[in-house]
Amino acid sequence: MKQTLTVSSPGRLCLFGEHQDYLGLPVISMAISLRARIHGIKRLNREVIIHKPDINETETFILDDLSYSKPRDYFKSGINVCQGAGLIFSNGFECEVTSEIPFQSGASSSSAIMVSWIHFLSKMADEPADWNRQKLGELAFKAEVKEFNEPGGMMDQYSSAMGNLIYLESEPEISIKLLNPKLGAFVLGDSCETKDTMGILQRCRNLRLNIINNMKTRNSSFDLHTCDSDSISSSLNDEDLNLMKGTMQNRDLLKQALIELEKDKLNHKLIGDLLTAHHSLLRDVLGVSTPPIESMLEASLQAGALGGKINGSGGGGCMFSYAPDHPERVADAIEKSGGKAYIVHSDDGTIIV
Repeated sequence: MKQTLTVSSPGRLCLFGEHQDYLGLPVISMAISLRARIHGIKRLNREVIIHKPDINETETFILDDLSYSKPRDYFKSGINVCQGAGLIFSNGFECEVTSEIPFQSGASSSSAIMVSWIHFLSKMADEPADWNRQKLGELAFKAEVKEFNEPGGMMDQYSSAMGNLIYLESEPEISIKLLNPKLGAFVLGDSCETKDTMGILQRCRNLRLNIINNMKTRNSSFDLHTCDSDSISSSLNDEDLNLMKGTMQNRDLLKQALIELEKDKLNHKLIGDLLTAHHSLLRDVLGVSTPPIESMLEASLQAGALGGKINGSGGGGCMFSYAPDHPERVADAIEKSGGKAYIVHSDDGTIIV
């Protein structure tokens, strides 16, 4: 009998630390109840067949040639990374990939698929691996970002792998703290705008990395984790200073949010206010919001949401609102403003179904 396997992994919301993790700053993210699934079997030969009914595509290759033939050749990179971690595959696979997560909209659909793929491969190898969720997140990050030298951080992969709510530090080493606050419902709103994820990430990352590297050249003790605006104001022009001040304000918003999220009794209004403050900086300093995103956020606030922000790289895609009291009303307001709404909650990480 052929071995069959189904793996499911969640999308995510970035609550705090958007556009910060690739700078080495911490993030707080939440896995959500929209999931990607891979269902597959081992084949008798070395062919790999990936059916993608959501986009009406089928991808085919053989294990004997895993050279990349297109940008972001993720199914091959997943196998290469797993082989680099010691797995052996004598047989190919036939799989179906499906997802409830809005596609290319900033809710981490590609990372949820990659985490599912790495998890699937770990169990379908000649000698299955018993990797924990953190290891699955690490390898998914390598396969999705490192293999292609892309500008993203590691939040998406670790959030999908670990599940629920996490506080993730990447410096001086990777550290993940599982948070367990009693958060209510969120409403994810998809603007259905196309967006240039890589272009936005490169712009927002490279501008600030250049400033940070210049600061370190001038002052070897410069530390983005602890610096303040007074310590950098004399050495930057107005535009660069505005960028760095916004980065530090977002850093400090996350610290304030972490204190609140570690309490037994949450101040839900404060969490909403902090989300909105975070969005304001992303909009006004990094320039990643759009008119449809602003319309959906405004409509959700008028319908009773406590706060919200753009989700993901920006330039289109999704926003979300925190709506513990009236999620249906908020979802309806987002739909009426032109978006597609999903009521979501915190959810478990990658699992074998």
